[in-house]
Amino acid sequence: MSNRQSFRSRFMRDFMMNKYLYIMMIPVIGYYLIFHYGPMYGAIIAFKDYSPMKGILGSDWVGLKHFEEFFNSYYFLRVLKNTLLISLYTLVFEFPAPIILALLINEVRKRAFKRVVQTITYMPYFISLVVICGIITDFTNADGLINRLIMMLGYDGQAMLQKPELFRPIYVLSEIWQRIGWESIIYIAALMSIDLEQYEAAKIDGASRLKQMFHITLPGLLPIITIMFILRMGNMLNVGFEKIILLYNPVTYETADVISSFVYRKGLLEFGWSYSSAVGLFNSVINLVLLISANYISRRVSQNSLW
Repeated sequence: MSNRQSFRSRFMRDFMMNKYLYIMMIPVIGYYLIFHYGPMYGAIIAFKDYSPMKGILGSDWVGLKHFEEFFNSYYFLRVLKNTLLISLYTLVFEFPAPIILALLINEVRKRAFKRVVQTITYMPYFISLVVICGIITDFTNADGLINRLIMMLGYDGQAMLQKPELFRPIYVLSEIWQRIGWESIIYIAALMSIDLEQYEAAKIDGASRLKQMFHITLPGLLPIITIMFILRMGNMLNVGFEKIILLYNPVTYETADVISSFVYRKGLLEFGWSYSSAVGLFNSVINLVLLISANYISRRVSQNSLW
């Protein structure tokens, strides 16, 4: 009882001191309650045969029927494999790209050139995804810009988005182009917090700029790299399905169809609400396991973690 009173008194004292901060938190908490935690209630239809006439509570319970149906279906291995491969390629090639860009920008001494590079690399992030996909489609058409360049070298042009084997490289490259500038902002901000006296001391000791990068800059970036990596692992299977849906077609389903696009087709186009909810719930559970695992491993290895 004394602990409760102590906590209450400490909370009230803190509330009176920071009441405006607490008031500012209300819209944020409301947003998450209404749009993120509230809809989680509907996830129970994954264990029911949902009928709009009966409603969520009135629909019949079916246990794990939809999960078993998904695990035994032809699509299970295909969408799981595609999701893992696209996520892995994105992690390997797209994740380090903003770090490398931030390191390169940090080495540039001319501020005007640095600002031009930053502006050019930021711009794709602010372009609508629909426009981005339209540009990708136009550039990779049989008579698009990329094919024209290829034909100038003496090779035959081809509609690249009609080739299943080219879908993943196109997706990953477009992700790098679209996100490299925006994501580098976090690393550039982290670089600004590194104590300049360390660089001055290293110069006096005769360290080259390359050695300064390996012994001062990269260790200074390591905590933020670790946090960003853990957050990325938590969304490992959440491949950007909007881009997938805008770029793929039945010809490329074999390599482009991922869990999220499969959920979209089954849920909204074929009205399999319960089945698609079961697949989406499976996806979320795997993401949660990956997030907890990455956080645990990071805490044990580098002492950096989210919690």
